[in-house]
Amino acid sequence: MAEKTAKPTSLIDWLLYLEHLHPKAIDMGLDRVRQVKDTADLIPRFPLIAVGGTNGKGSVCTMLESILSCAGYRVGCYTSPHLLEYNERIRIEQRAVSDEELCCAFDVIEAARSRCNLSLTYFEFGTLAAMYLFAQLKVDVAILEVGLGGRLDAVNVFDADCAILTNIDLDHMDYLGSTREEIGIEKVGIFRKDKIAICGETNLPEGVRKQITTIGAKLSCMGEDFDYKADMIQWNYKGPRGSYSSLPYPALRGSYQLKNASVCLTALDMLRDKLPVTANDIRRGLLEITLPGRFQVLPGKPMTILDVAHNPAAARVLADNLGALGFHQYTYGVIGMLKDKDIASVVLALKMCVNTWLIASTHTSRGASADEIIQALKKVGITDKDKIHVFPNASAAYVFAREHAAENDRICVFGSFYTVSAVLGVLQKS
Repeated sequence: MAEKTAKPTSLIDWLLYLEHLHPKAIDMGLDRVRQVKDTADLIPRFPLIAVGGTNGKGSVCTMLESILSCAGYRVGCYTSPHLLEYNERIRIEQRAVSDEELCCAFDVIEAARSRCNLSLTYFEFGTLAAMYLFAQLKVDVAILEVGLGGRLDAVNVFDADCAILTNIDLDHMDYLGSTREEIGIEKVGIFRKDKIAICGETNLPEGVRKQITTIGAKLSCMGEDFDYKADMIQWNYKGPRGSYSSLPYPALRGSYQLKNASVCLTALDMLRDKLPVTANDIRRGLLEITLPGRFQVLPGKPMTILDVAHNPAAARVLADNLGALGFHQYTYGVIGMLKDKDIASVVLALKMCVNTWLIASTHTSRGASADEIIQALKKVGITDKDKIHVFPNASAAYVFAREHAAENDRICVFGSFYTVSAVLGVLQKS
């Protein structure tokens, strides 16, 4: 239990308070957050969509948010982490909530937490605050991105009408398990008996499939119950309850986004009785999506790509996307990562895409030092000292890249939300 302190009055003060409220940054379990939820009487009276998985969660959340908004619904969307401001985590009608709204929500959750005489993690507290705001501001539907895993994630304290598993890959292994099967079993913990469950993973481990059967969810799987076909300019979707043809590619870059879009359309297909949308809503929604930091290609020269890719699967996708961009004479890679990630495998996936490595330390409790990243480079055979430069932070690394890159070169910033956030901060000031 945190010591009694003066109640915060500003958003900055609240966030500092939340960072030190619980002794652990990550503390898996639902007992504490459930008690505070019940004390605060947080009972959603609107459809809930939960989105979990190793990669692609943010894209699917944003696609759902965009299409449902185009259909005229008042949509609440909770995602994490943020890039520049905490407010980005909680959006209503595609706009971040205000400082005042957040402070009001934090005040309510703090009162309930105090009555329970329990502490909450930063993420748990924020999750309950998001649900409070969605209820107070009367959303028609809420989309919740799972933070870590699924079964024991704070989002799972709420029962979703539709739960989505985007994919399963190796990440957060200290918390979720060392195999895809163990990780997948944790992630499908967001599924519910007799509720809609959508799975975008085409290589579903047998143990995960058995767990879904045990849960008793109404499962629709990519490649079995829904799928898509694409040509150079458009794509077609076929789902459990219908199909759409001649759809535009999503505004988010990367061919893999069609898989995410298919998962999204299947969720909407299965929810059509509660949340009907039209083909025109889908087309508009796909075209109007924006999601900073996910293979975000900035205008101007040299080309700059921002991608929060921080695990091997995401790095492989980033490498494929870089290859699809066409010829660039030289690529500067600005990399900063967390030390609990598989840094060597991320570097290996991008080894053939990067000519010069600009290594940045990440200054958080989980941040990897430049030396740790250099050791990962050595592990995969990248040892040319002329091609490796070290910087105190990602901002300085990006400034160096801008100063040295020729017009037809490119700069790729990747490795974590912290890294992309730092570079976005530089760009905002320029």
